[in-house]
Formats: sequence, structure tokens, C-alpha cells
Amino acid sequence: MFFTEEAMAAEYDYPTHRLSPDNTATLLVDHQTGLIVGVQDHDQNELSRNALALARAGKVFGVPVVASSSAQTGPNGPLLPELVADLPEGTPIIHRTGEVDAFDDPRFDDAVRAADRPNLVIAGVITDVCLMFASLSARARGYNVHAVIDASGTTNKLARETSIVRLAAAGVVVNSTVAVLSELLRDWKTPGGPGTAEIFGRLAMPFYGAVSASHAAAGRGER
Repeated sequence: MFFTEEAMAAEYDYPTHRLSPDNTATLLVDHQTGLIVGVQDHDQNELSRNALALARAGKVFGVPVVASSSAQTGPNGPLLPELVADLPEGTPIIHRTGEVDAFDDPRFDDAVRAADRPNLVIAGVITDVCLMFASLSARARGYNVHAVIDASGTTNKLARETSIVRLAAAGVVVNSTVAVLSELLRDWKTPGGPGTAEIFGRLAMPFYGAVSASHAAAGRGER
């Protein structure tokens, strides 16, 4: 990579900007059927599961979610039906008709402002357009931005790598689904523990069933 930990540290103060349910909103941009089939930088099913995990985390933690699609009546297709079904009740879904950058649609911008959270977790398809431009615009508006790379996808690995460099250079925290959920959780003994364990086991980390058993033991005070 072309950026250093020192450069990133100048932009991101973990103790100050640490994600929590009361300071975070999630933006899911253009997880549409016609776009996901073009993803080649990593597994399409894994991408979809991670996007679902972020949506479901909105319910578990009470994190506001804003979703958006782009020209969904054309070749991009609709948002993933299973994603729409997993969104928290009342989630605004902004169907853009031409704006490439979701923030260029005033309805999307207004919905994000209404969430009133300083930290934004953003995922989008494709990475170098939908995720990229939304993240850059959010940074320009003063938000702390976490770009979730494994809940996003693009047409090739080079596009993903160049996107990571550009995002990091703009002060965006490049992140993963599991890291975001773990940061929101902080402690398995909190009320969000069982829901997070289910998300890990069913979506973000399918091998994670054993950890669910560990969580249950922690809840009983066992060590």
C-alpha cells in the first residue's frame, strides 16, 4: 500500500471516533442485483452476506440505516430483496434516477443528516464508484467515515486496491464487516451479544457457531 500508519493516525483518533450504537449510522449504497453479478474482486455471496449483516446490525444495535439504489428500473436492477427485508423498520430507501454520487441526491443527503450521527459506516457496489463517491462526499461534510470493503465489491482487484488507497488518503477508515460489528458490540455480555453472535454465525462468519456457545457461557458467568 502507498499510505502509512502514521498518515492514517493523523486523520483518525480511535478513542474519540470509536463506533458505538449511539454515534453511528450505516449507509448501504446500490447493493442491486444487476451490479452484484459484475463483482469479481471477491465472492459475490460473501459480499451479499456482509451487506445483510450490516443491515441486520441496525436492528440489533438500533443503528439508523439509509439505503439507496441507482436507476433500479434499468440494468442495475432492484436492491437485493433479502437486504430490503432485513432493513430496520422505517429505513429510508432513496431510489436515485441518475445521480452517481448518492449525496448528490438531496433526499439522500437529507436522510443522512436526519440520522444525526457523526460516524458513518458505508458499503456500496461498486467500490470505486458508489462506495468511493459517497465516502468522499461524507468526509467533505465533516463525517467520520468507515468504508466496509468486504460488504462492497467491484470489477477487479486492481480497482479495489486503488480505491483503498484513495479512500485512505481522504481520511476514510478502511474497515471490514466483522470489525465494525465488534466495535459496535464492545462486550459480549451486553444486550447486543446474542444478536451479534447470530449475525456472525449466519452471515459474516459462518464458521462462528462455536463462539455462540462461548457467548452463552459468558452470559451465565462462566469462564
